[in-house]
Amino acid sequence: MYPNFYYIFKDWFGIELDFLRMINSFGFFVAISFLLAGWAMRVELKRKFNDGILGNGTTLKYFTGKPFSNSEYLSSGITGFIFGFKILPLLLDFKISNNDPQAFLLSTQGNFVYGLLVALAFLGVNYWQDKKQRLPEPIEHTKTVDPSYYIGELTLAAFIGGILGAKFFHILENLSEFNQDPMGSIMSFSGLTFYGGLIVGGISVLYVAKKRGIPFLHMLDVGGPAMMLSYGTGRIGCHVSGDGDWGIVNTAPKPNWMSFLPDWMWSYDYPNNVNSVGVPMPNCIGEQHCNHLDPMVFPTPFYETIMALILFAILWSLRKKLNYGGLLFGIYLIMNGLERFMIEKIRVNTIQDFLGLKVTQAEIISSGLVVLGIVLIVYSLKVKKPVKLINKV
Repeated sequence: MYPNFYYIFKDWFGIELDFLRMINSFGFFVAISFLLAGWAMRVELKRKFNDGILGNGTTLKYFTGKPFSNSEYLSSGITGFIFGFKILPLLLDFKISNNDPQAFLLSTQGNFVYGLLVALAFLGVNYWQDKKQRLPEPIEHTKTVDPSYYIGELTLAAFIGGILGAKFFHILENLSEFNQDPMGSIMSFSGLTFYGGLIVGGISVLYVAKKRGIPFLHMLDVGGPAMMLSYGTGRIGCHVSGDGDWGIVNTAPKPNWMSFLPDWMWSYDYPNNVNSVGVPMPNCIGEQHCNHLDPMVFPTPFYETIMALILFAILWSLRKKLNYGGLLFGIYLIMNGLERFMIEKIRVNTIQDFLGLKVTQAEIISSGLVVLGIVLIVYSLKVKKPVKLINKV
C-alpha cells in the first residue's frame, strides 16, 4: 500500500524523496474524484443547455483595464504568506515535520521570514500584472454564458460541503472517539464518512445551482452520474492508502471462479496502511507506516470501486434516454443505496442501536436513499414534467 507518494516512488523507482510524504494518496484520489465529478457535471450541463433544456444562458457584465481591488491584493498576499510560512519550509527541509506533514500543516509552526518574503513576491507580481493591464478608462463588456460556466463554483461547493459533511457524520458515528480528543478529531484528515459528504455536499451544490438559475430537478440529474463516478474513484484512494475502510476478516480459501485473479482481490493484508493498524511487518524498521493486517480482510474499497464505475456507466448511458426531470437521480439513489447496503455486510463499521435493530449508520442512510429514490421516480412519472422545457432562440 502507498499511504503517500513517498512510498510510490520508493517502490516503483527505488527513489526516496522525503518531501513526497506531503502528498497523501487518499487526498490525491479525493481531489481526482472531485475533478472528475466536475468534468461529468460540465458535460451534462453543456449538453442540456445545447438541447434547449436550461434556457438561453445568463448575461454577465465585466470590465477590462480596471485596477485590481484591495481584496485581490489581500488574497494574493495571504496566499503567498501561507505558502512561504508552511509549504516552503517543508520543501527545503522535510525533517522539521518529523515525518508527519499533516500535523505540521495544522500546527502553528512555520517560518515567518519565508512567509513574509513570499508574500511580498506575490504582491509584487500582482502589482506588475495590475499595472500592465490597466487602461485610462476601463471598458465594460457583456457576454452570455451557459450553466457550465459555473462548474468551478459548483465543484468548490461540493468539495467544501462534502468534506465538512463527511467529517461531521464521522463524529456522529464515533462520539466516544470525539469525546476523548475533540480538537484532534476535528482537525485530523482521517475519519470521513461518505454519506455525510454526499448529503451536505449535495445540499451545497443545490444551493449554488439555485442561485445561478439552474432548475432543481435538472441539477439532481446532472449530479447523479457525477457523484457515482466520484465515489468510485474516491474509493481507489481508500484502497491504495489503506485508510481503514476495509472489510471483515476473510480467512476462507479463494473460490475456484476467482482462480485467475490475484489473491489480494479476495483477501488482503493492507501493508504499510496509512493508519498503521495491525501487526509489525518484517524487515520494516524506522518507517512511520510499518504494519499490516493479520488475519487478512476483504478488500471492500476495491469492490466498491468496480461496482461504482459499472453503475456510473449505466447511469451515463441512460442520461439521454429518460424523458422526465428527476428520474435519473431517482435511479441513482436506488443504485447507491443498494450498493452500499450490500457491501456493509462484509465491511468493518460501527454498529448502532436503531429502533431495537443493530445496524450501521450507512445501512440506515442507504435504506432511506432507496425509499427516497422510489418516491422520486414515482413523483417524476406522475408529474411527467418534460425534460425539454424550452426551445433556444
